[in-house]
Amino acid sequence: MKNRKHQSEYEHEMQHATRSGMSVFTGLLIGGLIGAATALLMAPRSGEETRAEIRNKAVEYRDRTRDVVNETVSQAKSKADEIKGGVVEKAEDLKRRGKQTAAQQLDNVAQAAEAGKTKVQEY
Repeated sequence: MKNRKHQSEYEHEMQHATRSGMSVFTGLLIGGLIGAATALLMAPRSGEETRAEIRNKAVEYRDRTRDVVNETVSQAKSKADEIKGGVVEKAEDLKRRGKQTAAQQLDNVAQAAEAGKTKVQEY
């Protein structure tokens, strides 16, 4: 009974701490957004200059994103070509070994048939 009461108090404290942490995080997030909006509105630049800067940054980020995507696609294609080359090489090796094995088995069958023919002729 005592153990259960202690556990319940602990769970209550943990829930309270979690709620407090979320409240602090929410406050920081809202405060940050308000601060950013205030900084944009109170900046010593005109709205037109601020919009131009935002537009320039958006274009810069778009270009960076495009470059990263192009590089990633290029790397993926390179890796795919590398894997394809390895697969083709292995397939050719398996084909060559298969032909060698088939030729060897045909020789074995031919020798066995010849040996069988010789045995039949001996009787």
